[in-house]
Amino acid sequence: DEEHDPSYKQQEGARYSARDLAVYRGKLDGATVLLGSATPSLESWQRANQGRYLRLGLPERIGGGALPTVRLVDMNQVRKAKGGEAALSPQLVEALNRRLASGEQSLVFLNRRGYAPVLHCADCGWKSACPHCSAWRVFHKLDRTLRCHHCGLTERVPRACPDCGNLDVAPVGRGTERLEEQLAGLLAHADGRAPRIARIDADSTRAKGALEARLGAVHAGDVDVLVGTQMITKGHDFRRVTLVAAVNPDGALFSSDFRAPERLFALLMQAGGRAGRDALQAGRSEMWVQTWHPAHPLYRALARHDYAAFAESQLKERESAGLPPWSHLAMLRAEARSAEAARDFLRAAAEHAAALPGGEAIAVYPPVPMAIARIANVERMQMLVESNSRVALQRFLAQWLPALHELRRGRKEAEQRILRWAVDVDPLSI
Repeated sequence: DEEHDPSYKQQEGARYSARDLAVYRGKLDGATVLLGSATPSLESWQRANQGRYLRLGLPERIGGGALPTVRLVDMNQVRKAKGGEAALSPQLVEALNRRLASGEQSLVFLNRRGYAPVLHCADCGWKSACPHCSAWRVFHKLDRTLRCHHCGLTERVPRACPDCGNLDVAPVGRGTERLEEQLAGLLAHADGRAPRIARIDADSTRAKGALEARLGAVHAGDVDVLVGTQMITKGHDFRRVTLVAAVNPDGALFSSDFRAPERLFALLMQAGGRAGRDALQAGRSEMWVQTWHPAHPLYRALARHDYAAFAESQLKERESAGLPPWSHLAMLRAEARSAEAARDFLRAAAEHAAALPGGEAIAVYPPVPMAIARIANVERMQMLVESNSRVALQRFLAQWLPALHELRRGRKEAEQRILRWAVDVDPLSI
């Protein structure tokens, strides 16, 4: 089920895809493999287009529910709040208040936990960077801490800017904590009562049983507005939810990762699927998307619930760029105490690859830092390997891997030592 979900790809140890393994086991044993998804991975969709998979459509929702009406809010037309941030749009706030008045539930989705992604000093430009990672420490207002979500470093929020002593250090951006606070100040029942707001993210559900308790409150009708990260967008059957809102989903539109639009479309479609699951809500459920790019083809396809159009446009882009499923990729990643050691290891691996038989069918790209280049004082580099032939890539890797083991064992000096390395076939992120 949900065959497109990236969690099926193991990211530690043996980096295999449980979905692809199931398909292969089915082939070996003559078993039928059923892949279910409202937003299939583009690889599975393409195989169905080629006739390798049989596509079975499910045009109606279970129980007679209807897909929500998608409404795009152009944030370019919304007046910015103090500090340059755009507030929640008046249209969305009005829609949420209507649901409160009718006793229905709403779900507001923001895929960023904490209060704000970074603290910033306007006087000297200081930001709450993590000293051990290439990332910002996130401001959590409830316990007044700065936390790195990569290495776990947690410190109290400084009383003043550590660099210049300025007392006016302000949060920049919005996380689920801040969104919860803003909604509490903007929404109210008709009789003036405060709305019952619950937040579900990795922070609020850390304690044992916390997630089950909060989900139970939602199902029991004890919550008016549910706020959370992608944890609340998949698989839940919220029968009373008639409005879903996505706040600030634009970040993935222009990501350097070619799979980012596919993941965003699937996430938004899954989020929208939380609304209108009861047949009695047919025609009344809505999905609101606040975006700075309402004319983007992804959002146009989302507004029509047209996965086929989105998939066709993405596959055309990938074909013109020579990206999967039109090519086959592997990623060699290396971690060391210095970027130079990791880079030298990857360069030596590339030189060895050039000498292997069949190397002419393989393209090895120069080493580059990973998106987050340093985590817990460990430098991380990666090198992309590409081929138009799956068979050629697998044969190449079978020859290359023993050489990589030898290459690592030969780097015994402390300044050259490689802490970890791994080859990831069909990487989910680049």
